[in-house]
This record gives sequence, structure tokens and C-alpha cells, in this order.
Amino acid sequence: MAGTNAIRGSRVGSGPMGESERGEAAPRLVISYWCGNGHETRPSFARDDEIEVPETWDCPSCGLPAGQDKDNPPEAPRIEPYKTHLAYVKERRTDSDGTALLDEALKAMRARGVGSGSD
Repeated sequence: MAGTNAIRGSRVGSGPMGESERGEAAPRLVISYWCGNGHETRPSFARDDEIEVPETWDCPSCGLPAGQDKDNPPEAPRIEPYKTHLAYVKERRTDSDGTALLDEALKAMRARGVGSGSD
């Protein structure tokens, strides 16, 4: 096998090194979270006095929020449907307001001679 690499298959950090070479692992705190579908997620956090463990965690299986109480998982968030620009306008204006604005705009256009049909 001429031209092959003698160290093929190795990578940085591989080999018979252990804790003595890499140092001691930081102490960890493992917390269980459960979602509404019953999935359990167990992320680990560094055991530190300043660490704040989150109350909820996103479930990697289904995406629902998960909480630490197995019997009472958090509810799924309510997703608002997409609204069009017209829907937002209709929330701010009544039909009579819209009619008045349209009449005003048409009068202004006619006064400028736009859309009179004499083009």
C-alpha cells in the first residue's frame, strides 16, 4: 500500500487519554422535564451556585414546552393564525370609516383630474 497515510483514522483528541489528560469533568446537575405528550427530557447543567435552572425546556421529540412536574406539564402555546394587511386594517377601522376615507380619496383624485376618463 504505497502512498497511504500512516495515521489514517485518528483525530485530534483521540487515543488512550483519560481524565488525567483532559482534566476533571465539571460536576453536573441533571433535571428531568416532561411535556404534555409524556416525553421525558434530561438536560444537564453545570452544578454552580449562580446557575438558574429554567422552569421550562423545549421537548426535542415534539417541540412542546416541558416542565419539571410530571403530572402537570405546561400547556402548549396558543398559535395565532396569520393575518392579512386587510384584517389588521379592519380591526382599526369600521366600514363607515372606510367608506368615508374612500370617498375622500376619490374626491381628491377627481379634483386633480386623475381617473376622469379624459386621458
